[in-house]
Amino acid sequence: MFLEEIAPTRATRVLDVGFSEEEYSSNDNFIEKHYPHPEMLTALGIDTPVKFKRRYPEVATVQYDGSVFPFSDQAFDVLWSNAVIEHVGDRSKQLFFLKEIKRVSKKAFITTPNRFFPVEVHTCTPLLHYLPESIFDRYVTLIGKRWATSEYIRLLSHSELEALLADADIAEYRIIKNMLVRLPLDFVVLF
Repeated sequence: MFLEEIAPTRATRVLDVGFSEEEYSSNDNFIEKHYPHPEMLTALGIDTPVKFKRRYPEVATVQYDGSVFPFSDQAFDVLWSNAVIEHVGDRSKQLFFLKEIKRVSKKAFITTPNRFFPVEVHTCTPLLHYLPESIFDRYVTLIGKRWATSEYIRLLSHSELEALLADADIAEYRIIKNMLVRLPLDFVVLF
């Protein structure tokens, strides 16, 4: 979908926001695994890129503290961020994240899970993420997935995503719903 929607060329400068030092699934570092011009990728993340650099030696890496992106305005043609916005913190941090994306790139391709999909995708838990955060947090702690508490994951609904985009002064965008069993599993945001 990224290649179809963005149509990058050999000269397109792409920023991947949110690379992973550890790869727990085939979706981790997805663009690095599949992009035809890895020498045009820059991967930004909070991890120290040791294993990452061994796996993807052609990709430039930048480690940062998770706040301001260390790049000048419009430094990249396209920004890719696969399932990261739900991990940056509360709504104000998500808004700041979107504003930084808009500042450093001319186009963006962002994905995020749908809050209202019946299975919470990080833990594969059905329905319990609809309950108050304190109950879900207790549940994931009990099953040994403390990393999946509301401190680390703030899922977005379609309407919350639209409100964030509006508050970030992103007026021209498109949200694509990736469907699974006739329900939106996640969203792809293009702007």
